[in-house]
Amino acid sequence: MASSTLRVSRAVIPDGVVDDAVITIDDGRIVSVTPGAAGEGLRLWAVPGFVDTHTHGAVGYSFGDPDPANNQAIIDHHRSHGSTTMFASTVTEPVEKLEAQEKVLAGLVAAGELAGIHLEGPFLAPERKGAHDIDLLRDPTPELVERLIEAGGPALKMITLAVERNHGEEATRRFREAGVAVAFGHSDADDVTTAESVEWGANVVTHLFNAMRPIHHRLPGPVPVMLSDERVMVELICDGVHLAPVVAGMAIDAAGPGRVALVTDAMSATGTGDGRYVLGELDVIVTDGTARLATADGSPGAIAGSTLTMDRAFQFVVEQVGVSIPDAALMAATTPARWHGLDEVGTLEAGRFADVCLVDDDGALHGVMRRGEWVVAPA
Repeated sequence: MASSTLRVSRAVIPDGVVDDAVITIDDGRIVSVTPGAAGEGLRLWAVPGFVDTHTHGAVGYSFGDPDPANNQAIIDHHRSHGSTTMFASTVTEPVEKLEAQEKVLAGLVAAGELAGIHLEGPFLAPERKGAHDIDLLRDPTPELVERLIEAGGPALKMITLAVERNHGEEATRRFREAGVAVAFGHSDADDVTTAESVEWGANVVTHLFNAMRPIHHRLPGPVPVMLSDERVMVELICDGVHLAPVVAGMAIDAAGPGRVALVTDAMSATGTGDGRYVLGELDVIVTDGTARLATADGSPGAIAGSTLTMDRAFQFVVEQVGVSIPDAALMAATTPARWHGLDEVGTLEAGRFADVCLVDDDGALHGVMRRGEWVVAPA
């Protein structure tokens, strides 16, 4: 692969912002980011390629589909919206089916198309099940934990766990021992149990605020605990449906962009449109881009993931929440990459993969580069 240069108005690097930046690329990696392109480059910001660690599907398919080509179609869609790195997320299924899904997805991790697997379920709380099949929820017994670790191997990077379930502490410690991040989520735990789970090793929160106890001034629940603990990264779904802008802003102010990860939680309807879909074992209806479980009486069911892409999440926090471009870049790329040990992505600096998103002052996406090649070339 020949060397090349990318010239932009501003580049976000770990130490700040380089004005009139020249990004030199060789063999798919960044060689340097230096000033010197005054008046010559694209009138855009260069930020690290987005890192989405919680996404379930797109273009009519869900991750874990038996056909690798369908999984690749999901990857390609999200990649075109800036997600140059992503985890494939599953939902609650029979354990045998999850094992089969892990094996399919592990092949894509080995091929470098995915960065890891995230299991959302089956060890979730019935009281906070959201869009998960209540009949398939299970305690994280040692036998089931070992089966999922073995099936995923080194590709398994994260699991969402209701820590208060029987064997919750044992499971948390075992997953962490196996190199798997434990994400507190779909949990009915109070603040005391939540704090205990961090001591056990829980170090991520699955979509903060959603599928957990709300904040109450006398019954604080998990949200204040996780926002104030420096050992924990919190996911936010910034689509305008899961969180109001003022709530997203409050969380970002409390934790700081260095502990917030923007995620999509995108499901199979992403990029396809309104209609009826299946999420795991459950029917979903998407109306005006919002996915909810289908109910027998036709009333709106629980929110069932999203149809969000990372470029829209990035623009949302810039335009609606008032976050700066550098802070948005931290949350969309640097923070999740650092938290999950993805050492070759997440920043624009020498030695990292040349994964770059080009955005304007409003945060809108104009170009995507992955490994030094254009996925979406800027106009």
